[in-house]
Amino acid sequence: MTIQASDMRPTTRLDCDVLVVGAGAAGVAAATTAARQGLDVVVVERYGFCGGGAVAGLSGTVCGLYEASENPQSSPKQVVFGFADEFVHLLERKGGVTGPVRYGKTFTRVHEPLVWREAADFILSEAGVRVLLHTYVTEVLAEGGERIAGVVASSKQGRIDIRATLTIDASGDADLAAMAGLPTFIGDRGKVQNPTMIFRLLGVHVPRFQAARGPDSIMGEETSKTIQRLHACGAYHLPRAKIFLFETPRPNELLCNATRVIGRDGRELNPLQVADITEAEIEGRKQVREYERFLREHVAGCENAYVNDTGVQVGVRQTRQVDGVKVLCNADIVNKARFASGVARSPWPIELHSGEKPKLVWLFDDYYEVPYECFVPKRGESLLMAGRCLSAEHEAMASARVTAQCFSYGHAIGHAAVLSIKNGIAPRGIVGADVRQLLNRDGARLS
Repeated sequence: MTIQASDMRPTTRLDCDVLVVGAGAAGVAAATTAARQGLDVVVVERYGFCGGGAVAGLSGTVCGLYEASENPQSSPKQVVFGFADEFVHLLERKGGVTGPVRYGKTFTRVHEPLVWREAADFILSEAGVRVLLHTYVTEVLAEGGERIAGVVASSKQGRIDIRATLTIDASGDADLAAMAGLPTFIGDRGKVQNPTMIFRLLGVHVPRFQAARGPDSIMGEETSKTIQRLHACGAYHLPRAKIFLFETPRPNELLCNATRVIGRDGRELNPLQVADITEAEIEGRKQVREYERFLREHVAGCENAYVNDTGVQVGVRQTRQVDGVKVLCNADIVNKARFASGVARSPWPIELHSGEKPKLVWLFDDYYEVPYECFVPKRGESLLMAGRCLSAEHEAMASARVTAQCFSYGHAIGHAAVLSIKNGIAPRGIVGADVRQLLNRDGARLS
């Protein structure tokens, strides 16, 4: 008997100027920027809400806004503006973000994921973007070999055939580039940073916690040594000793970045592999309960605390990236490189989470820039990238992937999409300096 695949539900056809796949920080910024300039924009998002890793992965912080300093008494110095700054101010107005919180030698902002969703709903609606939630891309539509003409998506109502003049891959995983057979790569010769299951802890006596811990959200050596001792003797399963605990905008709550999710065979799990991501989700939830128990029994202020929530999915730091016209190199980070085509700046350290203790390489009192060409595939037409699937070396990616920068990338690529469509210029023909100029007009404050 012959088995045939079928879907008898009707197909819906949509046409637009710009299609954005993925509604994380980069996707929201790109879609809003293009729509504000009069383009018809459609966003496809697999979840029932916007936010990507910031919300579904519960990363919970807007990292990358502030310079780092060797002075422990330093005040926050913001160097990233534009769309990132606009979105943070929107969160502030809605009571959904803290002030600057010390994170080692820099600062971050801790947001409320529910408010993040609502802020994204508001800003996309105000710009006139058409948003399709609970919709998942299954195929790329190619014309003449390598021109991306849109996608086929799946929803409960059936297939949706979406045609676009220009498509932006803000999936975080370079999904569209991979579907189209365009050149991509994965991490450091296939090895990626391990995922993390982030959780929220309620019932915390925050004043007691702060008094014992101090101002830094990175827990100190005493806590790390206690974790190592208890893990070594088998009293707990605590594979990560250096943990990050952030106060949030909600009372009596901590955001906990503590788990280290690796495979049973000791590998760093690759979230692109279904067996790996399944194992990561299950192992991550187990570790959450172990860290909950540890925090209750060994951290002041957490004696009556309990897990309120985990990420909708395990937090993903790195997967597939596009092979771009330009590659952001490891040396560009440490040398604080500037580019004529720089469309985003980042002061964030190289932050590698492999091994028992995260490796941090700080950039003091400065930042580097990310050039436009890192978001342009070497091959393929009518396609741009936005977000953490940019073209970057492994350690460079460990700095460039965070939320404030993803907002900046989306802001830049939204402008590039407008330049491409309104002037009939292919993405590879756009001059990055022109995008930079438009960003400055939008308040990005690039030099």
